[in-house]
This record gives sequence, structure tokens and C-alpha cells, in this order.
Amino acid sequence: MANLVSCQSISKTFGVRNLFADLTIGFAEGERLGLIGPNGSGKSTLMKILAGLESQDEGQIFVKKNIRLVYLSQKEEISLEKSVDDVLVEALAHIEMSDAERFMKTNQMLGKCGFQDTKQKVSLLSGGWLKRLAIAQALVQEPDILLMDEPTNHLDLEGILWLEKILSHSPFAFVVISHDRYFLDNVSNRIVELSRQYADGYLRVEGKYQDFLRRRLELLSTQAKQETSLANKLRREKEWLSRGPKARTTKAQYRIDAAGRLKGEVSELQERNAHNKKINIGFSSTDRKTKKLLEVHKIAKSYDGRQIFADLKFTLTPGVRIGILGGNGVGKSTLMHVLSGKLEPDQGTVKRAVGLKTIMFDQKRDSLDPEQSLRRALAPAGDSVVYAGRSVHVVGWAKRFLFTPEQLDVPVGRLSGGEQARIFIARLMLQEADVLLLDEPTNDLDIPSLEVLEEGLAEFGGALVLVSHDRFLLDSLTDYVLGFDGSGGCTIYGDYRQWIDDNKPKSEAKKKKPVKKAKQAVAKLKKITMAEQKELEVIEEKISLAEESLSEVQKRLEEPEVQSDSEVLTQVCQEMQDAQAAVDKLYERWDYLEGKGK
Repeated sequence: MANLVSCQSISKTFGVRNLFADLTIGFAEGERLGLIGPNGSGKSTLMKILAGLESQDEGQIFVKKNIRLVYLSQKEEISLEKSVDDVLVEALAHIEMSDAERFMKTNQMLGKCGFQDTKQKVSLLSGGWLKRLAIAQALVQEPDILLMDEPTNHLDLEGILWLEKILSHSPFAFVVISHDRYFLDNVSNRIVELSRQYADGYLRVEGKYQDFLRRRLELLSTQAKQETSLANKLRREKEWLSRGPKARTTKAQYRIDAAGRLKGEVSELQERNAHNKKINIGFSSTDRKTKKLLEVHKIAKSYDGRQIFADLKFTLTPGVRIGILGGNGVGKSTLMHVLSGKLEPDQGTVKRAVGLKTIMFDQKRDSLDPEQSLRRALAPAGDSVVYAGRSVHVVGWAKRFLFTPEQLDVPVGRLSGGEQARIFIARLMLQEADVLLLDEPTNDLDIPSLEVLEEGLAEFGGALVLVSHDRFLLDSLTDYVLGFDGSGGCTIYGDYRQWIDDNKPKSEAKKKKPVKKAKQAVAKLKKITMAEQKELEVIEEKISLAEESLSEVQKRLEEPEVQSDSEVLTQVCQEMQDAQAAVDKLYERWDYLEGKGK
């Protein structure tokens, strides 16, 4: 397949840090590529270079002629004063098309992305819906290749699943930066990791993320063995070369030259393998023997007259791990603050064991002072910290979290989001705890850090409550999940998959039910009236006719005569909405009739 975009020997330096050097890589038609790498490896910078927003220091970028390349940045740059439809209309301004076609494409895309009110102000959108709008803004341009930098940021789990569905059936090529491992596994057909631990500056593996993990493990294991083997050989050559002057006069020059080359190979391998370091994360529990650490009994909480949760009951004991799931704004963080004692429930009780030690990771990270130096953020009381009963110098403590000594005097505000997250984790590790409350701890962490965080949490002996949209983390750590339904309900589920199945949109759930089974269902209904029974027997035909009418209106929208006349287009769009409403109403009625009497 032909490359749509390719890099030839490009290099980029940021300040005194070399992000990547002599990088040669191409992105082809049909590309569904997940781009990963440790923080600071240059992923976002490479994206911006490909998009033409930044320039490389050396090398060349080749873009195939007449292709449409669209870039979706990590941070949304959308005017808050515009309406959501204005944002999409503006995105299409540079593409030649009629006003009618632009209107149609805008409304279709907003519908596909779940927007009900197309005239809503952007300023009123939540973080998750603002991200959806940014994605819609990119998709409506119908790119040949779409470059996406962390598109799942701010999306709740429902939003992530929605994006997965779109990308899994996309007609365009895409490159996506993400730290969500299940997301990468579900949408990508190849993975590229940028890292100086590889000879070419990156590792490219065809297949899904799980295929990449196997190949990376094999390569790094081989590379480590190669370093050991060559280092032993170099040691023997050095011993030979260090013999007395008389012996040196008889040595062949080729062997001396070979030893010099071998030294260079070993040095290069050592440098590459050194980049395979991981953060060393371990949380300290108090190891108390108390059976019940925290008891939640029928608690409820409301805000502005809206019920967030009610009648919630569970008990935390040592070793129990609970995940919390739900859409944005449903009350997950509120529950965490109730458990921590920062908020009181409106009803019910939270009973804590005497002397209970609870620490909380807050996703907002309000306690980090942007003006404070990294040195003081890591070691507030001096040049050392006490961890696991022993004193550790701040330089060693910083290195444990992959900070260099040169960074110690850098203000926290100048560090990346991932680096700030590591500071917060370092602080938490200095405290002993019975209960860990972690509210989105994975935000901004790279995949190597996520893997080590999992290991550290798995070894924690106390109780754990985890709010996260990271399905991989929930699968590997939690015993069960508390799932919010967004309407004040909170139910216990075995895992996140059960919560997803129980919270699918009603229209989707109905369409999955075969209508042809309606007649069979009649026999099972006991309280249905004769008239309702007859209605149920013919509802299959009514739904079929309504869906045909909807299909006909949708076809009319594609007719040139309709697209060229804005008044007619508006009328047909309204007809389509009415036809869709009729279909939805019939499904609602069918669901009611089928369920009556059960």
C-alpha cells in the first residue's frame, strides 16, 4: 500500500532534550495505527510535525498529493461562544460544497455523535461532550488520514466505546496516540512505540496491542542478552589488550580495531537498554488486622435537587478492591469525597474503624503548587524522605520516579501532566494507609507507568476504591464494580462488562431483540388484554413499514435537488426526524407490550 505520509531521517530537539533522531517511518492507506511511547518520547511533537504545525530540525516530510489530512489535538481549541453546529459548519468552510450540502453533513454528523440540541452553546458542554464535538469537527471533514492525540481524554466509558465503534468501521486511515490499552487493542491493526531503547528509534509491530507486547518482550529480552554477551566478550578483549608492552607489539591491528568497534556496540546497547527503566511504585499498608475498615450503610446524596445516589451499602475490608463506573457528572467523585470524610452523606452512615488511615488521589491534583520546585514537591521537609522506615535522599527518590537530578530545581508548573501525576504518586507512597481512594489515577500516565502502578496496587494489603475508565486496570485489579446509571441508581456488578450491558441505550437494546419473536412472546404474557395481544401480533409489520419510510426519507436527503435547495433540505430533515421518532415510538410500544405480564 502507498504511503499517505512519510518521514525521512527526521530529528527534533526540545530545549536540551533530543526527542528523536534520524527517524524514518511511513503511514500507509488503510492505516489503523496506535502510537505509544514513554512520556517525553516525542509522540505529540511527531503528530504536529506530520500535521504541518511544527517543523523538524532535520530530515523531510512527504505528503501524498490531494489527500485530506486532519489533526485532532489533545486539547480542544474551540470557541466557547459558538453553537455546536457553527463549529462544524466552520470546519467545512475550506472545503468546496454547497450550503445545502454543508448543512446536511453538519446535522448528520452531530446526530451520529449524539448531539440533541445543535444550537447549544459550546460553553455549556461538559468536558466529555466538548471532546465529542472536537471529534465530530474532525470527522465531518471526511479525512483520508486522521491524526488523533489522546482522543479518549475526558470521555467516559460510554464515550470511549462510541469512539471505538466509529474507528472500527472507519473508511479513512488514522494514527492515534493513546494510553488506553483495551482501546488500542480494539481499534488498531499495528502498533508503533517511539523509544530510544530501539535501534531505529521505534518498534513497529503488525497486529493488535497484545501482539505488540509479545514481540516487544522478545526483542528486549534478546537485546539484554546481546548486551551481556558482548560485554563479556569486550572484557576478555580488554584483558588481552592490557598485557605487557612486549605482548602488545605482536598484536594484530585488526584485533585492536575490532575491540574498538565492540566497545561502541556495547555502549550503544547499554544506552538503549537503560531506557527500559520503569517507575518503582509501592504503596505502604498499615497491615492492621481490623476486619471491617469502613462500613457504608444506606447512604444518599443529592445536589441541586438531583439524586446522585441513594440506599448505597457496602463494606471495605483489607484486600477488598472496588471499581466505580459511570458517565461524567453522575457522582463518582462525590462518592469518593464522602468515603474520605470530606463530604457528609445526606442520609445514612459511614462508619470508620478507630484510627483509620485513608489517603486519596484526587484527579484535579489541587495540592500541587505550580511555583514550587520539583525538589520541594518530592521532599517538602529537607533533602531526604522516609520511605518504608528508611531515609532516602531526594536525588535517589527523584530517580525512582524517572526524574533526573537536573530537573530538581524546575518549577512543577513546567512539568508535563504525566510528570505531575508521578509527583502525586510519590507523595502518596510516603504515607501508610488502610484505605486507598484513587480518583482517575491513570490520567496522563504513560503505559510503562500504568503497568508498574498496577503492580504496586496489586501488592497493597489494604482496601482499594478505584474510579477509572481504564478497562484494563479495572479488569486486573478490582473484585467487583459499583455502577452509576446516571439517574440516582448505583448497582453492584461483577465486572465492567455487566455494567455496559445493563446501561446500553434502550433503542440499541430493542433493535437487538428480534421482532419476529413477538408472536412467541404472546403465549408467555399473562396480563395482556385481547386488544393488546392482537396489537403485539401485528407490530412487527408496523415497525417494518415505519423503517421503510425512514429509509426513503434518508435517501431523499442524498438527492442533488434536495441538497441544492436549503428550504427543501430543512423540510426533509424535519421529515427524517419525524420518521425516526415514529420508529422509536413503535419500538417503545413493542417493548411495553412484550414486557407486560412478565
